[in-house]
Amino acid sequence: MDRSQVAVVIPAFNERETISAVVRSVEKWGMPVVVDDASSDGTGDEAAAAGATVVRLQMNGGYDRALDAGFAEANRLGMSVIVTIDGDGQHDPESIGPFLKELADGADLVVGIRPYRARLAEGLFGLTTRVRYGLSDPLCGLKAYRIELYQSLGHFDRCDSVGTELMFYGIRNGFTFRELPIPLCARKGESRFGQSFRGNLKIFRAILSTWR
Repeated sequence: MDRSQVAVVIPAFNERETISAVVRSVEKWGMPVVVDDASSDGTGDEAAAAGATVVRLQMNGGYDRALDAGFAEANRLGMSVIVTIDGDGQHDPESIGPFLKELADGADLVVGIRPYRARLAEGLFGLTTRVRYGLSDPLCGLKAYRIELYQSLGHFDRCDSVGTELMFYGIRNGFTFRELPIPLCARKGESRFGQSFRGNLKIFRAILSTWR
């Protein structure tokens, strides 16, 4: 797949330590588009210096709003494919290659399957979506989308679904999806979902949205 048609969207909040390495590691696959979610540590400047296109949010909007902005920018730039990858260095960029191959072979959406889940709520979410859709790991941050799927809905997320609204829309509306197992590296810093009760509550709210 022509890398000039691929946007690798990277939401980032205070990821100064890792963002440069992540940007450089994905350049072989496509254009890095970093969404700086009102970071206070210079994340956006580091990303720009590493060669990324940077979208800067003036107020912290969280994961879903950051990705929404990144998808809008990729669409504005005329990209055909959008890959999402986290800015904390957890995802192996070499996993992107097989994801792009699945899209080239006809998939509209490719979702990663992590080797473990960080929370009980994530495991429950996966169980719910396996039963309902045959989808194992809805909260994996490494996904790939054809732009037509995004254009069909017109946005990435407007309901704080922890990054799942567009994915579920595609599955419910006949877009073809596939899953691929991926490795994980240790992340630096705190999870973007927060810890304990707060993080689990966000995920439980997203679980409810799968039964609409």
